[in-house]
Amino acid sequence: MSKLSKDFLWGGAIAANQAEGAYLEDGKGLSLMDIATAGKKGVSRHFTKGVQEDVYYPNHEGIDFYHHYKEDLSLFQEMGFRCFRTSIAWTRIFPNGDEETPNEAGLAYYDDLFQDMLDKGMEPVVTISHYEMPLHLVQKYEGWANRKLIDFYLRFCEVIFKRYKGKVKYWMTFNEINSVILMPEIAGVLDRTKDDFQTRSYQAAHHQFVASAKAVAMGHQIDPENKIGCMVLTLVKYPLTAKPEDVMLAEQNMRKGTFAFTDIQVRGHYPAYVKKHVERLGIHVQIEPGDLEAMQQGCVDYIGFSYYSSSAATTDPNVEKTGGNMVSGVKNPYIPTSEWGWQIDALGLRYILNRFYERYEIPLFIVENGLGAYDQINEDGYIEDDYRIAYLREHIKEMKNAILEDGVDIIGYTPWGCIDLVSAGTGEMSKRYGFIYVDRDDEGKGTLERKKKKSFDWYRQVIASDGEIL
Repeated sequence: MSKLSKDFLWGGAIAANQAEGAYLEDGKGLSLMDIATAGKKGVSRHFTKGVQEDVYYPNHEGIDFYHHYKEDLSLFQEMGFRCFRTSIAWTRIFPNGDEETPNEAGLAYYDDLFQDMLDKGMEPVVTISHYEMPLHLVQKYEGWANRKLIDFYLRFCEVIFKRYKGKVKYWMTFNEINSVILMPEIAGVLDRTKDDFQTRSYQAAHHQFVASAKAVAMGHQIDPENKIGCMVLTLVKYPLTAKPEDVMLAEQNMRKGTFAFTDIQVRGHYPAYVKKHVERLGIHVQIEPGDLEAMQQGCVDYIGFSYYSSSAATTDPNVEKTGGNMVSGVKNPYIPTSEWGWQIDALGLRYILNRFYERYEIPLFIVENGLGAYDQINEDGYIEDDYRIAYLREHIKEMKNAILEDGVDIIGYTPWGCIDLVSAGTGEMSKRYGFIYVDRDDEGKGTLERKKKKSFDWYRQVIASDGEIL
């Protein structure tokens, strides 16, 4: 094979909580991200206080995708998208999370959204839980450390699997599920100030594994055509030197940060090294009868993952550190660094694709990849984001090499933030990823006007040529 298949799913990705806005419209309840404030050092949340007066919450309006989705989908159609990844806001379907009956207005909104995608030739790719859950479940049940959340989540899954049967085929259960350990405040919704925080984090992870597996089994039963994957944040670590200790540390970091989560969800059990790690921490995870059987019966169909950058690992404490998606790492002197300190490493994408595929031999889906940057509008009102084009071009080249040279089975490619949106990590709008500029600043000012960047026409040409013209 010398070219990518015509069935390859080119597209783009967003998340409901970072784009939709309309935070209390049509019966929607308050979510975790509705109390996230903006800041250069990251978002802050006040779980017990809820929304406060005179505080700016960027997600309340986002980019108002809720009201602009037809316009935005038309722009994606113009680029030639064959798929579009988004998420369903749990709080639109179950405003508090523990209700018996779903909110019809929320269900109807996604009916219209998915139908419009299909009408425009786009396959919906849906994340069920993308760093968003009802705030009520945090305040009353203290998040995923509480086993009751499994049942609330599965009720949500059952409703949407049945409602969107025939419209949605590609699902992912939890966005970047390894964040439940890496950033438990976001993914597990836990209070870091509590003494048992670490134990609760691992308990929350177990609950998510059980919930995910049961959702996979349920989704297959409701519609055998469903393809249900996991989604992980990839932490690519290279040894800083050929020192054996550095090589071993890099491998341990990759196992602990990424492979543990794919091993569990693809193979359906806890590997020995995970059990030993938890044992060393002195943590007891409560596993109820039937949990391990459920995990075995709910193995995922594919691996969805995010990839932005890589970093190094070394036993030497006197080295320079750099940033990354959720976690920092050791700076690698051989690769460049973005404005946010993320090290740009296109070959790392081919590397992790091969590591995943040789380990599991199931399809992979690159559902996040992109460059966050400060975009400047020139005198002609145009954004020449050549830096973004260069980043994506090199990553697509390596993706193609993985497919055509290495034989890796990849479903599709959906660059992150195909339209500018609110950053999950900092709450900023100025950290832009999109092919489409949205007139909104870090203080919530702007007209929300959409404007094509230079990368818009470039990506349109990439898709039209099936990746031949880069």
